[in-house]
Amino acid sequence: MAVLFFGLVSFAFAEDYHLQYFLTKISSQENELSKKEKTELLNRIDEVMGQAQKIHSKLSQAIQTGKMEIRYQEGKFWMSKLEEDQGSIENGVQQIKLLREKPIHLVASIKLYKSLKDLSSNFNAYNNMPLFSALVGDLAPEMELWADPVFYKLYLLPLAHLKDVEKGPPPKEKKPVPKGKKP
Repeated sequence: MAVLFFGLVSFAFAEDYHLQYFLTKISSQENELSKKEKTELLNRIDEVMGQAQKIHSKLSQAIQTGKMEIRYQEGKFWMSKLEEDQGSIENGVQQIKLLREKPIHLVASIKLYKSLKDLSSNFNAYNNMPLFSALVGDLAPEMELWADPVFYKLYLLPLAHLKDVEKGPPPKEKKPVPKGKKP
């Protein structure tokens, strides 16, 4: 019975695509993702965006309700950062939807990457504030890992390379044939 239990548990985790799975994929120099892996990568990034949205809401609520003792000017500054984050989160979710429909959409991939980078940068800044770090927690470094090594190396770079190959080499310029002088 125990062997069956551990066999089922290991099988269940074999199909689980977490951050560690994708980081291992990068370190193995195997940068080709299957269609299922690409879908799972987008699902995991969507989950990270959902976590970012929850943390964003908690931070906004804590600042606006006065649960944190922050001077007015600082609160105003952080609220403006949170407004930027809201735009990045909405943009990221929209780009994920686009990529699910059309996985080879290069512009959507670049926009998603930028959203992830902006969010990870701001969440790292929040993490450096003692008042905010308890709310942000480990999401800031995790988001940074999803953005740079994982999404960039496993999704964006191969897609950009694919677009270069489809485009083909640039056409060679033809030199104009000099016209001969008429006598």
